[in-house]
Amino acid sequence: MTQATTHEFKAETKQVLDIVVNSLYKDKEIFVRELISNASDALEKLRRTQLTEKDILDDNLELEINLSTDDSAKQLIIQDFGIGMTEEELVKNLGTIAHSGSKEFLNALQSEGEKNESLIGKFGVGFYSVFMVSDSVKAYTRTWQKEGEGLCWESDGSGGYSIDKTDGQRRGTKIVIQLKDEFEEFSKEDRIKDIVKKYSAFVQFPVSVNGEKVNTVDAIWLRSKSEIKDEEYEEFYKFQSNDYDSPLMRLHFSADAPLEINSLLFVPKRNMEKMGMFRSENKVALHCRKVLIDAEPKSLFPEWLRFLKGVVDSSDIPLNVSRETMQDSELLKKLGQVLTKRFLRFLNEQAKKEEDTFLEFWKEYGVLLKEGVATDFTYKDDLAKLLRFESTAAEDGKLTGLEAYIDRMAADQKDILFLYGKNRKAIESGPYLEALQARGYEVLLLTEPVDEYVMQSLREFKEKKIISADSDELKLEKLDQEPTGEALDEKAVKKLSKWIKQSLEDRVSEVETGERLINSPVCVVGEDGMGGASARRIMKMMQGPEGEMPASKVKFQINPNHAIIHGLFKLMEKDEPTALLVANQLLDNALASANLLDDPREMIARSYQTLEKLTTV
Repeated sequence: MTQATTHEFKAETKQVLDIVVNSLYKDKEIFVRELISNASDALEKLRRTQLTEKDILDDNLELEINLSTDDSAKQLIIQDFGIGMTEEELVKNLGTIAHSGSKEFLNALQSEGEKNESLIGKFGVGFYSVFMVSDSVKAYTRTWQKEGEGLCWESDGSGGYSIDKTDGQRRGTKIVIQLKDEFEEFSKEDRIKDIVKKYSAFVQFPVSVNGEKVNTVDAIWLRSKSEIKDEEYEEFYKFQSNDYDSPLMRLHFSADAPLEINSLLFVPKRNMEKMGMFRSENKVALHCRKVLIDAEPKSLFPEWLRFLKGVVDSSDIPLNVSRETMQDSELLKKLGQVLTKRFLRFLNEQAKKEEDTFLEFWKEYGVLLKEGVATDFTYKDDLAKLLRFESTAAEDGKLTGLEAYIDRMAADQKDILFLYGKNRKAIESGPYLEALQARGYEVLLLTEPVDEYVMQSLREFKEKKIISADSDELKLEKLDQEPTGEALDEKAVKKLSKWIKQSLEDRVSEVETGERLINSPVCVVGEDGMGGASARRIMKMMQGPEGEMPASKVKFQINPNHAIIHGLFKLMEKDEPTALLVANQLLDNALASANLLDDPREMIARSYQTLEKLTTV
């Protein structure tokens, strides 16, 4: 054997090496990923070379990556049967930090009109991550060319390296890592298997640890949808999400523009967050050419899509040299926007083609889509198409969307109307529906506290205003049909209205008749300075059950055709104290119907006073 040649690292190379070893990588285990990525690149280079070159050394060798652990010797060995290196290439690739042999190879292919995105690493920097955990490293290599020779590159990562000739070396590269005592964990089989499964589970070439193949799951997101069976999708989902159940939905999506994207997204069958178990965390793993970059990227999808599982793979991701973080946050944001828009379009398609499946999805995840409407202006219009509510046009338990609502709107109806209540029966028993149903107007029935906040955030849909039916914004034309019952004359109505306003001046801002009441005696239609009853309920919800709401006045409407209003007018003229009790009780009832009665104690006390008067006559 000839004497080894020694080489000194250049001054700038030493500086970069110090950064790589001491501060570039947060997790020491990353070096395994880097070396496997380099090995995969070497195999891919050989595979491409085999297409044009026939005279290749050891052409019968399998294109695979083998890792061997020896915990007694504190060694880890990583071997590939790839392209290998000549002495010149060793100096060029391993002797110069951040020299990218892979990048150079990719440029060569592109110059010939080809693109090979299987090349996944920057060879120089990724290789030197091994010195985070090692005392010394030997890289045995032999080029694919038959006239080449076996070589051994050796370094402790400090001042330089040596290159020596060696016999018996097969094609490819074998890296022997002598681990530092404090990192002997990386010489244990189970530890290495876990790292391979975490970062390199989908590398296209077989990866074995001590003879056992570890990457047994295919990167099916890169395959054509037509050749993948449902069982394969299900197997991959369970592997990737650690879920025992099958997914409810899946979206297999690929695109070339504006970004190169291959993605496979799943919706779990159950929303664990809804069940009160824990807050969901986004589990869509970000890959760059099948190598894991981030298992749980925080900024890829918006918060309200935190239930998604799956994989996003893009060769356009601009990584820093450590492959741990993205250099261009704007590009990552663009990637997230493309994926989010596509997923929302997918949901809209599901709503039309697979309505039962979509409604099952809505039952589990509707609250998170509502969160999106209320908090994310970017996707508000797309999310609005997916909202579902009960409606007066559908039977109990059936849901409808805003688009279907608009299609059914009466010819003279200008706005999308909704009412909030604790449940459907409570809304239907209130005073607000009667005038609307008499006019043939459909009303959406909201029963979850967040629903009103969603509607206030949305405000309009397809140029139709969305307003609460108990809001003063709603203007109704007079009905053609004559109201039932004899109305108080105009003079009596004015007198009664004036008396109620004066008697309840601390509680009402106006007293009026209107077109809302048909069978009910009274209602409230808004609040002075509060933006309406709906806005007050939202403020109350945001403050919580213990929150104190400021006193405010409401607009009080009376029905001059109703027998109770007739009786109140007579009572006002002959027994004003009792009339005042009745007027307050009517207002309390109206506030309760509008879900605006914050404290029922005064109402209860007044009702006892009224009962006492009636029972002691």
